[in-house]
Amino acid sequence: MGKFEENATNRLFEKQLIDKEQMDQIAAYRRLNIFSVNTELKLFLYLSVLLFTSGIGILIYENVDSIGHIAILSLLLIVTVICYYFSFKNAVGFHKQQTYFENPLFDYLILAAILLSCTFIGYLQFQYGTFGTHYGLATLIPTAIALFCAYYFDNKTVLSIAITGLAAYIGLSVSPQALLNNDFQQTDSLSYSAIALGLVLIIWSIYSTKIDLKKHFNLVFSTFALHLISISCINNLFEPYWGVFIILLAVCCYYFYTVSYSLKSVSLFVFTILYTYFGLNFLLFKIIDLINIEDLMIPFSFLVPFYFIGSIILFIRLIKKFNKNNADDSIQ
Repeated sequence: MGKFEENATNRLFEKQLIDKEQMDQIAAYRRLNIFSVNTELKLFLYLSVLLFTSGIGILIYENVDSIGHIAILSLLLIVTVICYYFSFKNAVGFHKQQTYFENPLFDYLILAAILLSCTFIGYLQFQYGTFGTHYGLATLIPTAIALFCAYYFDNKTVLSIAITGLAAYIGLSVSPQALLNNDFQQTDSLSYSAIALGLVLIIWSIYSTKIDLKKHFNLVFSTFALHLISISCINNLFEPYWGVFIILLAVCCYYFYTVSYSLKSVSLFVFTILYTYFGLNFLLFKIIDLINIEDLMIPFSFLVPFYFIGSIILFIRLIKKFNKNNADDSIQ
């Protein structure tokens, strides 16, 4: 990292964007080895919110008989209202561009409020059947609240909760364990729903960019859309109509390849490359299976290790190129 920063400073000097004195000041500052603990503090705040909301859930589960349902709901409601009160009181209000709380603590306070709202509404439905047989409302209402709060308070974490709730409402479970074990991999209709949701997220991100509405949310939308569409396509590659989905996967990966550069997101770029690699390998094996080259299987198996080694080298080179291009763009 030190070498990279030094090279970046030298390029700034060569482009005459800074003078010799400024370059010496930058070098002197870096020699102080001052580092920020901002990320670590935010991580602890995030963990504290998760532990607090989880603790309330455990308290409800273990003491529901002794405390009583009304008392538990009242406690949940009071704490939730307090969180919302201080969040709205200290918010700067809704703006189309990115906004911040003066104190980042309130970002985690609104996160706690959303999680407690989900717990409160879920408890109402489970214990009293408030929404009757309309079980989706118990998911849709917290999702709507989270979506409103995400835009009002400009909170990406809350936005992720809202998108997850929307996926759950249409029948999807987007946790890693669910993707591996539940009906998502067994029901075609869920795959189609996932693709449709991914396309909606893409369309909304494009429209948001056009009207300049929270454009920094596009990374969240793109990340969810990439995983939903790509995993759904891969899920259907083992069906007789796999050709349609290999084309859709190719179009999807090309789109997110360009988006990753525009958003300068290395995570989006890496996952796009991985999904592309899986699709190319699947297509390669399909071609080999169709050609039926049994006589060439021995030399082909000999080349497989070199193929994977070459793939790893190419992957590393692509990552380096991506980082270099982003670094050059930030300097210009």
